[in-house]
Amino acid sequence: MSILSDRWIKKMALEKEMIKPFVSEQKGGKKISYGLSSYGYDARVSTEFKIFTDVNSTIVDPKNFKLNSFVSRTVNECIIPPNSFALASTVEYFKIPKDVLVICLGKSTYARCGIIVNVTPLEPGWEGHVTLEFSNTTPSPAKIYANEGAAQFIFLKGNEEPEVTYSQRKGKYMKQTGVTLPKV
Repeated sequence: MSILSDRWIKKMALEKEMIKPFVSEQKGGKKISYGLSSYGYDARVSTEFKIFTDVNSTIVDPKNFKLNSFVSRTVNECIIPPNSFALASTVEYFKIPKDVLVICLGKSTYARCGIIVNVTPLEPGWEGHVTLEFSNTTPSPAKIYANEGAAQFIFLKGNEEPEVTYSQRKGKYMKQTGVTLPKV
């Protein structure tokens, strides 16, 4: 496997709509950076958040997930309670090539504040908005900024196409839009 460069990412984004909308350079200034980097793409988080709440004292069960475990908010700044988490989705829609695996990594700016983005793969042939998981590991409330950088995606080219891609096996998170809750 090799890590794919900015040249490859830009070509695939423009010619194959692998990332849409696509920002062809790093944007930052007073914002948490997003857009194309040397060997990855920093995606933005949208304004839709589902913030975990323990108000109903429900058990978090991926096989029987209760919708009332979350409070939904559409905001420009999301406050995550201490030792809690929130779900959000990327602004960008991804279409992953059949011979590529993508790894989602948290941005160091958030990590330095105790906010962890779950590491997750985007499998060959998958497409959709990525549901991001933000964990606030601190004893204080933590803030996430919508429409700013949230996670970096690293593209790895396999030595060949897999026998079965995510789309071919009709994966349960295929073509998801917005925040998608756990499915079994």
